Amino acid sequence: MGRLTRAFFLALLVLAPAGVNAAPLRVVPEGNRNAEQPPIPGASVRRTQAGKTTFDLKYEKVRDLLASDDRLRSKIKQTAATYGIEPIHMVGAIVGEHTFNVDAYDSLQSYYVKAAAYAGNSFRFAYDGEGIADFVARPEFSDCAAMKGTYQLWSCREDVWEAKFRGRTVGGKAYPNNRFSAVFFQPFYAGQTFGLGQINPLTALMLSDLVSQKSGVAKLDENDAAGVYKAIMEPDISLAFMAGVLRKAIDDYRTVAGMDISKNPGVTATLFNVGNSLQRARALASRNAGAASPVWPQENYYGWLVNDRLSELEALF
Repeated sequence: MGRLTRAFFLALLVLAPAGVNAAPLRVVPEGNRNAEQPPIPGASVRRTQAGKTTFDLKYEKVRDLLASDDRLRSKIKQTAATYGIEPIHMVGAIVGEHTFNVDAYDSLQSYYVKAAAYAGNSFRFAYDGEGIADFVARPEFSDCAAMKGTYQLWSCREDVWEAKFRGRTVGGKAYPNNRFSAVFFQPFYAGQTFGLGQINPLTALMLSDLVSQKSGVAKLDENDAAGVYKAIMEPDISLAFMAGVLRKAIDDYRTVAGMDISKNPGVTATLFNVGNSLQRARALASRNAGAASPVWPQENYYGWLVNDRLSELEALF
């Protein structure tokens, strides 16, 4: 998955306590709440300009890849069924990533070739010589040890990073003012995501339990960076993690915010892009507590495109 666009959603949502009760289930209306596409981040604009292309051309390329690759569409359908979601949610995430964050390859086989290029590489998750296992063994993370499940465990560790390490000097060592995933989990360069689903390694570690349960994929180990990268680069497994992200977002909004977002692929695509679905669902529940009319989740620039081209994308399946 690509770089989080936190500013857009932080303007919309205010973090709420974990115990907020969900309101009666409301179905989020179809379509975009914004009449015009929200601003596209400068980094995405610069990346696209550097490639001497346009967003329209990148969109058309990934749309045509989906239209021409029967094998890929079949895998998307099968994976979506396994996770109990409609294929359009996965299509929306793929289209958003390959329109705004990376450029699509010419075929599914190209993704397999790219994944193979990483096989056997020697690297680890670390920052400034400190491996991730040693880092999370620090006493600041002691409360996380009681967490059950990979999502809860790594979410707790991410929260500790934000509260106690990000942009701070601890024990004489200065830590960057950057996301946990960028500092410790991207050994090539900060902000990089990989594969067909553009999943970042921390997201993969968080969803390891769910994907193992649903798809039979071996659980990931933070001490085996090459194994994590294999999972997010290999198209078959990457699709499973993509579906896991979307399933989690739909469940979070249903159980916490009392909203069914499964009929709005632009919203699920937005959450795939920005992440932190549980925290955002809590914040939305807080805003709607006691409100006479609901505040609906809004699509960002990425999800807006998906809803805007929805009929064209649905026709692929």
